[in-house]
Amino acid sequence: MEKQLIIISCALWLVVHQAWGEESAHQPGAGVEELLDLAQKQNPELATMRLEAEAATERIYPAGALPDPVFRIQLQDITNRGSTAPNLLPSQVGSTYYRVMQTVPYWGKRDLKREVAKAEASQAQGRTSVTWAELSARIKTVFAQYYLVSHSKNLTQEILGLLTNLERIAQSRYATGLAAQQDVIRAQVELTGLRRDLVILETEHHHAMTRLNTLLRRASEAPLAEPQRLRLLPAPDKLAFDALEDRLKTKNPQLFTLDAQVTAAEKGRALVLKNRYPDFTFGVAPTQMGGQVKEWELMVELNIPLQQQSRRSQEREADTLLAAARSRKAATANQLLGDLAESLWSLDAARRIETLTATSLQPQAEATFQAALIGYQTGKVDFATLLDAQRQILKAKLDVLNAQAEAQVRLAEIEKLLGEEL
Repeated sequence: MEKQLIIISCALWLVVHQAWGEESAHQPGAGVEELLDLAQKQNPELATMRLEAEAATERIYPAGALPDPVFRIQLQDITNRGSTAPNLLPSQVGSTYYRVMQTVPYWGKRDLKREVAKAEASQAQGRTSVTWAELSARIKTVFAQYYLVSHSKNLTQEILGLLTNLERIAQSRYATGLAAQQDVIRAQVELTGLRRDLVILETEHHHAMTRLNTLLRRASEAPLAEPQRLRLLPAPDKLAFDALEDRLKTKNPQLFTLDAQVTAAEKGRALVLKNRYPDFTFGVAPTQMGGQVKEWELMVELNIPLQQQSRRSQEREADTLLAAARSRKAATANQLLGDLAESLWSLDAARRIETLTATSLQPQAEATFQAALIGYQTGKVDFATLLDAQRQILKAKLDVLNAQAEAQVRLAEIEKLLGEEL
């Protein structure tokens, strides 16, 4: 029995350990795509906008529906001219009037109200798209910073190891009288500076993780996988301004929302003009006397639109709101096109800087360092030159990382403007 309990306990431990290991192995963060998927499912701001869009859609049918009919019952002469006590039975009073009335708006008003509600629902859907475009751009930007900080930290640790070896070389040469003590001190000062930079990078790394977790509606200290890859940049021919200009005008969620706002203003103006005409109320009124219905009446009621000054003010208001909506859309489109041009230029610049640094400056810096190292070991180069060569390697590699991150940020801005992935 004891042996069986031990076997069962071991099996349970293995199952739990395996489950925990699988959970740890699947931490998000290696790529931005899985973070975007999580945000689609978990971000509370996006969920709120979706619910508001659903609520706006449910307003479309009621906006064009007829108002509820009205039923009225009226008892006349409940004391039978004072001959009986008050009575509320329809068959035992002088007469009972029944009225059923239905209000019918003027022709076309219901359709216009429905169109206004549709346009408002489209605005709510557009605001949802705007929220997602902004959210995804923030995630992509923060992930690019997360990647930059993580790899900068790794690079700093690599350079820290390299500089530690240089310190040993300086100490060895100092011990044999081939170098001054100042070389060792310089190496130690440089090491201290790198350790300080490492602390700063670790802090920024933590902050980037916290920002990503907040956007994903996760605990702020929840672990994330180390970033392994950035998204591939689109080919240069896919980033032509003329082609993207057309896509921006048709796909940008802000312009979609403003276009729906213009439509709502147009339909609202048409509806205000319809208020020049009356609404009608139709009714049927049977009259009961004793136990029988003796009379039938038909009724037509309409409001008289006499307050013309008030209606003209409403019409001028509708005209002004329509002009404002059209002006806002035109101004926004102009601003977005300017932002697109800037982002495209900045992305191209970041791409060129990365290529130039990776293919030219970085190999040159590494070659300079190797030459300086050999020269220092043979006494032909001083230690300051060697340290400067080491700094150039670090700077070149950091410049590559910065250019890559900058390109990703600019790509995120372009996709935010387009409202879709490239």
